Amino acid sequence: MEETAKKVMLSGIQPSGELTLGSYLGAIRNWAELADQFDCYYFMADLHTLTARQVPAELRKRTLNQLAQYIACGLDPEKNTLFIQSHVRQHTELGWILSCYTMFGELSRMTQFKDKSAKNADNINGGLFTYPCLMAADILLYQPDFVPVGQDQKQHVELTRDVATRFNNLYGETFKIPEPYIPKVGARVMSLTSPENKMSKSDHDQNGCVYLMDEPEVIMRKFKRAVTDSDTEKCVRFDVENKPGVSNLMQIYAACTGKDYAAIEAEFDGLGYGAFKPKVGEAVVETLRPLREESLRIMQDKAYLESVYKAGAEKASYVANKTMRKVKKKIGLVAEP
Repeated sequence: MEETAKKVMLSGIQPSGELTLGSYLGAIRNWAELADQFDCYYFMADLHTLTARQVPAELRKRTLNQLAQYIACGLDPEKNTLFIQSHVRQHTELGWILSCYTMFGELSRMTQFKDKSAKNADNINGGLFTYPCLMAADILLYQPDFVPVGQDQKQHVELTRDVATRFNNLYGETFKIPEPYIPKVGARVMSLTSPENKMSKSDHDQNGCVYLMDEPEVIMRKFKRAVTDSDTEKCVRFDVENKPGVSNLMQIYAACTGKDYAAIEAEFDGLGYGAFKPKVGEAVVETLRPLREESLRIMQDKAYLESVYKAGAEKASYVANKTMRKVKKKIGLVAEP
């Protein structure tokens, strides 16, 4: 009875590149702490990567590596349902149905479509335009109470809520209306070289992004080159508007050490950026070291990884199928034999 009483949490990340420090501090680390409180579903969103051209062998490898990194980051398969999106056919099935209840104008207003279209002018495909419908299906299949998202994805959760409400109004109570769950600490780690932009695995300047699997010397080099600020005082002070570079480094240092901004300012009072940046790098190295080592160990155990994603897909498919049976009945599709 205890399991059924838990509220449901769900999220996924595309295996379109290596997981980043931003992914970990902003999302995955927080997920690991939720397993005792929620019934959690986390998936490798491999279908979403197809809006951009992929090298097949690399996509397969990244998907399995991401699963290994999830586990290394603390997502225990015994406590969380971990699965690969494409292994649960109901995602695409419900994605098509929901696209018929999503308005063209709603999709046109999605800021990520505009951003990605500008970056991929030679491949503005239909999937790029309609993928919020698939994202809505990803969410609504599992009737979650909460969806942990960054601020940049909040718009998609709002669209999901709108589509679910529209469907419920037409056919009666079918979908639970999920709430966005936005972590307060470390929720938005910015680029080390362009602190006005979010740290992203798609960043053209790789010095701006720290990856979970980066070697310690690579991490240290990136932090030593990190942008601070061009002001004359050269002090470590939290001020996002006037000192975005230093404030970003302070957020990262706070997330890795547990220190608050006042303590960090006191620690580096009078020392300047030259002392501050290497200390942030060292804190990140020590935070990521055990995750990297455990990820490498798990990646070598192919049989274990297969057992995890098979068990995850089996549970996810069972839950997703219950939702699909209800949806099909509501809209008038003949029940499967």
